[in-house]
Amino acid sequence: MKKKYVERYLEEVAKIAKTIDKNKINKVINRLVKLRKENGRVFFIGVGGSASNCSHAVNDFRKIAQIESYTPVDNVAELTARTNDEGWDTVFSAWLERSRVNKKDLLFVLSVGGGNIKKNVSVNLIHAINYSIKKRCDVAGIIGRDGGYVNKKSNLCILVPSQSNDTITPLAESWQSIVWHLIVSDPRIIKYSNKWEFLDKMK
Repeated sequence: MKKKYVERYLEEVAKIAKTIDKNKINKVINRLVKLRKENGRVFFIGVGGSASNCSHAVNDFRKIAQIESYTPVDNVAELTARTNDEGWDTVFSAWLERSRVNKKDLLFVLSVGGGNIKKNVSVNLIHAINYSIKKRCDVAGIIGRDGGYVNKKSNLCILVPSQSNDTITPLAESWQSIVWHLIVSDPRIIKYSNKWEFLDKMK
């Protein structure tokens, strides 16, 4: 008898928790500690569900970690203007150029596939990565599948191990959230207590 989907999905979540590369997570945390000391900024980019995660991550990094953070997907007017006038492929790289991204900063990519040149997938992420590298800005990512272009170009890529062909996207996007919440709540990063944790301390 086939396992019920709910049971299998949650088993895959547990398996990822055991197998995800903790050293890579620590490497990203250490880079963020250095970034904050140097007054660097974090720029989050992603598309689809990952774009939504970028907005949430910016909130947490700014409020909880007290790290200056931004995402172009929060500026719908500029995002759509650049798409209309210059094309979708360069919306992120042009935004980073206008933001004067530099070696103190960090480009943080949230993506299921990480971009693929040959398949013409998430080319806007690829252009942004290339521009960041050109400006000596480190690139990090929380990525599913094989990590794609992000994994090839960054030693700060946290790979969410794929489990089944039908759960690649939901697990990758779910784990983006799990990992960045882990990062901002780590004692080396957290600067501002979350509301419920603060209230519990007051009891």
